[in-house]
Amino acid sequence: MTCSHRFDPSRRGVLKGAAGGLALALASGNLGFSAAPSNNKLVVIILHGGMDGLNVVVPTFASEYYAARPSIAIAPAGETNGALALSEGFGLHPALAGLAMMYDEGQLAVLHAASAPYQDRSHFDGLDVLENGTETATFEQSGWLNRALGVAPALPAGLGIGSTLPLILKGEQIVPNWAAPVLDPADPKTVAKALAMYGPDPVLQAALQGSVDLAAIIGEPGDLGSGDEFLARAAGKIMSAEGGPGGCSISFGSWDTHANQGGATGTLAGRLGDLDAALLGLREEMGAAWDQTVVLVATEFGRTVQENGTGGTDHGVGGVSFVLGGAVKGGRILGDWPGLAANQLLDERDLFPANDLRSLFKGVLRDHWGVAKSDLNTLVFPDSADTPTMDNLLLSSATTPEPVPTPTPTPAPVIPDIPNIPNLRDFR
Repeated sequence: MTCSHRFDPSRRGVLKGAAGGLALALASGNLGFSAAPSNNKLVVIILHGGMDGLNVVVPTFASEYYAARPSIAIAPAGETNGALALSEGFGLHPALAGLAMMYDEGQLAVLHAASAPYQDRSHFDGLDVLENGTETATFEQSGWLNRALGVAPALPAGLGIGSTLPLILKGEQIVPNWAAPVLDPADPKTVAKALAMYGPDPVLQAALQGSVDLAAIIGEPGDLGSGDEFLARAAGKIMSAEGGPGGCSISFGSWDTHANQGGATGTLAGRLGDLDAALLGLREEMGAAWDQTVVLVATEFGRTVQENGTGGTDHGVGGVSFVLGGAVKGGRILGDWPGLAANQLLDERDLFPANDLRSLFKGVLRDHWGVAKSDLNTLVFPDSADTPTMDNLLLSSATTPEPVPTPTPTPAPVIPDIPNIPNLRDFR
C-alpha cells in the first residue's frame, strides 16, 4: 500500500527528522495515512483508571459533597486553595488553570454525571465499553472511532498515539500508531541508503517513508516536554501538519486514586496538572487548526461520593467529561445534574450517571464530521437509537441537521428510571 498523500518536507528536513527519531513505532506496518486528510480535527483522550469527577469539577453548592469528603474536598471559589469558578455553582480543581481559561474563553464545556452504559466498576470492562461503543464489554472488538472514520463523508484518516493501538481505533479501517523514539538516532546517510534500498518494494518504502515524514514533523522530541504533555504535543504537530489525519486517540494512565488522593494538592492534583499542561500543549501545537478542532476527554467511570478510610475514593459510576477546542461552543455545563442527596445516588454510593457519554460522542460526530444519524445509531454505536444525540455543542456544523418529520418541537429527553429525584437540574 502506498501513501495517498505525504508531508513532503525537503530532503534536508527528511534526513534531519529521521536522524532525530527514526525509531518510530511501526506496529501497523505503514505510517502513511490511507484515508483522505480532513480539516475538521477530532482528538479523543481516554483517562485510564477512573478519574474522580467530583474533585475535578466540584459541586461547590452541594453540602452533601463536603459532608462526604471531610479530608479531600476542594474548597469553594474565593477560599484558600479553592476551586476555579465556572458557572451554575461548579468549580474546577485549582490545578486546572489552563482549562479554566479555556472555559472563560468559550472553548470548554463540561458534561458531569456522565458515563458509558456500564455500571459494574471493572477497569477492564469499563474501558472496553467506553471504547467499543456498545453496552457490553465483549460484544464488539472494534472501536467506535474506527467505525466513524469509515462512514464520515470526508473519510478522515486516523492515528493512534502510543506504543499500541487502543481498542477505540481498532477495526476495518487501517489506522497507524506513533510512539516516542526508543533507540539512538540513526545516521542520515543510513536513512538515505535504506530509502533507496526499499525503492523496489512499495510497501516497505511507504512504511519507512511514513516514519521519516513523521520524524521530520515531530522534530527534536526533547522539545516537547515529557509524559502526557509530550504525547499531546506530538499529536498536535502531526494532526496540524499539511495532510495530517483527522482523528486521533491518546491514553493517559494513573487515575486510580484509592489512597492518598489529596485535595487541592497531592496525587490527583499532580495528575490534573499534567493533564492541564497536555491540553494547553495540544492547543499550542495545533496552531491555526485549533479553530477546527474538537477534543473529547473521558474516563471509564467516576468514583464514590464518600471518601474511604485511606484518604482516597473507590470505583464508582458517574464521572465527568470535557469537550473542548476552537470549534466548541463552550463556557457551559452540559446535561443533567442528579444531585448528591442519599436518595439521589446510584446504589447509595455513586453519582448517578444521568448523562450517557454516547449522546455527547454522537453529537460531535454528527456536527463535526457529518456522520449520518442512521450510521450513528446502528454502526458507530450499535443499537443506540434510544440514546439521544446532543445538540448545540459546536459553533458550526459539518452537516445540515436532518429535517424533523413534523413541526412539533421535540421535547427535551427525560432521564428514565431515576427514583426519588425531585430536583433534577438541567443545564443545557
